[in-house]
Order: sequence, then structure tokens, then C-alpha cells
Amino acid sequence: MSATNESANTVTLLRVIKAPPERVYRAFTDPDAKVRWEPPFGFIGKVHEWDLRVGGRYKMSFTNFSTGSCHSFGGSFLELVENERMVVTDAFDDPKLPGTMRTSISLRPVLNGTELRIVQAGIPEAVPLEFCYAGWQESLIQLAQLVEPEIPDAPLE
Repeated sequence: MSATNESANTVTLLRVIKAPPERVYRAFTDPDAKVRWEPPFGFIGKVHEWDLRVGGRYKMSFTNFSTGSCHSFGGSFLELVENERMVVTDAFDDPKLPGTMRTSISLRPVLNGTELRIVQAGIPEAVPLEFCYAGWQESLIQLAQLVEPEIPDAPLE
């Protein structure tokens, strides 16, 4: 995985996930999957609203398991191209974290799975980019653990 700072408040992540684009896209668009992989280590995620359509809105929160502190955020779905691309806005509810972020997710089939490229721009200045990058790394580890296994359905007897 790599990360670069394209500007003072942008992170770019690139990772190959050993799963087909359909499964990776589903992990980004299924609210039950999102709470399984997106919260970084030590956090519990909850979806409060999920209207998956261009112009639709979502609302989520992450709770620190150790301290119980919670931060909530939400945004809109700007672009949804099944199994290829997704663009969303994100804004924290905390007034100390102002502004709207724009996150672009691109999926490209490659020989061993899916190339996943994430560009998150407009990160509030109060959020250290190192924290943002570390959180995304943890989330992407959990994403891979969710989508990479090929688990057949158990036969019913």
C-alpha cells in the first residue's frame, strides 16, 4: 500500500485486494459490510442512515471501544458506478472539524483481484494526516479480511 499527500489536506491510497471488483464494491455499498470493515482498530461503527443512490445521504458514527467517545459524520453519494467507482462527501458533526471532505473510490480489475484507489480530499486541518493514513491502513486490512476469503455455503443436510 502506498500513500502520498497531493495537497496539505489530501491522502491517496492504493492497494490490490485479492477479490473481484463486485465484492469490493459491495463492501463499500452495503451498510452492514461498512460497519464491519471501515472503523479503524479499536472502534465500533454504526450506520444511522443509508440511502444508496446518487444524491442519497448517509450518516454513521464510530465509537472508541476503550473510552466510549463517539464521533459522527455523514454525507452524500455523488457518483455510483457499479463495480467501478464511487464518490461521496463526508463531514464531521463536530464543529471543531469543519469542512466537507470528498472521497473518490476507484476499482480496476487486475490479474490477481482489484486495484483499489482512494483519494480523500478536504480533510479538516485539525486531523493529522498521519492519523488519517493510519486509520485507512487499518480499515483496508479489515476490508481485505472481509472480501478476500472464498467461503462456500455449507450444504444443508
